[in-house]
Amino acid sequence: VSFLDLLINNKNGILSTSVHHKPAAEPCVVPFISDHPRHVFSNIIQAALLRAVRYSSTFDIFEKERRAIRLMLLYNG
Repeated sequence: VSFLDLLINNKNGILSTSVHHKPAAEPCVVPFISDHPRHVFSNIIQAALLRAVRYSSTFDIFEKERRAIRLMLLYNG
């Protein structure tokens, strides 16, 4: 079941949670070379990692989300 940006799975009575990404959503954030204030970029990273920590029920799920965040940031420069 997905609710907002949280995904809840039930496998044989064991609940697990992770970050939910909409299928149509693209991994885009504000490019680092844009003219936004510097704190915007650190806030994007901080918010994404905080969401991963809060929503990941296991360390493996967190690591998968952390890798996805890293790839998203690399993709956007």
